[in-house]
Amino acid sequence: MLESTDTLLNALLTAPPESFSAALFWMLPGLIVGSFLNVAIYRFPIMMQRESENYLALENDDQPPHTERYNLVLPGSACTGCGHALSVADNVPILSYLWLKGRCRYCHAPISARYPAVELLTAALSGMVIWHLGSSFAGLSALLLLWMLIAMTFIDIDTQLLPDELTLPLMWLGLLVNLDGTFVPLRDAVIGAALGYLSLWAVYWLFKLVTGRDGIGYGDFKLLAALGAWLGWMMLPVVVLLSSAVGAIVGLSLIVFRGHHRDRPIPFGPFLAAAGLIALLFGQPLLHAWLGS
Repeated sequence: MLESTDTLLNALLTAPPESFSAALFWMLPGLIVGSFLNVAIYRFPIMMQRESENYLALENDDQPPHTERYNLVLPGSACTGCGHALSVADNVPILSYLWLKGRCRYCHAPISARYPAVELLTAALSGMVIWHLGSSFAGLSALLLLWMLIAMTFIDIDTQLLPDELTLPLMWLGLLVNLDGTFVPLRDAVIGAALGYLSLWAVYWLFKLVTGRDGIGYGDFKLLAALGAWLGWMMLPVVVLLSSAVGAIVGLSLIVFRGHHRDRPIPFGPFLAAAGLIALLFGQPLLHAWLGS
């Protein structure tokens, strides 16, 4: 047990960096991407709702309620309080929030602190990914994985949904990245995608047969399939164990300290995403520690 713990600590502390300067360089694009992720996190659920409402209207031979363009680009950014269009100066990552003291320039409504938090988180984790994997194809590919995981994490927290528009492209992207074995051989990636989906699918139906309730969302199946495509089937036990352990700790803490009702679901996607990132950066040492080899 002590040897496994030492192996884990070495994995966390001695992962070889390419260069500290490269990590710092990529934190700036991380800030900019983080600002865009805030847009995606806010708009994706609205886009999904509008698409659903338009589909139901067409099924009933009614006029679609939403005909104006609404996507990740249009319309331009606006204050969620007063609707005033935001200028470029209002959208500078971190600096605009500090300059405006966390309030809208026009209506003075408070701006959620989560916006700069997402930007800082994206920048810090982007630097960490490049520090461990370098500015190679693997490192740049891992940045795409990281950014999509961040977006899905906060969308799941807000809505308890993981959009197919993110999970499915992430899975196919993982298979394409591993065509030449960037992270794992393609065979392991394909098996990982299949086992990732089927494992949680089996847990879902077993839980439903025993309790008569839904325990896991379908989006979780697809997210684990995507992680399997990126990391290979051998990493799936590490991802599942890490996400389950963290999920259990967070769930119990919410129940004990914040009075979270036991029957109120807790999104599992953020735990899968966090476990997937840890497995990406420290997977092999963690696997060796777990197997005791």
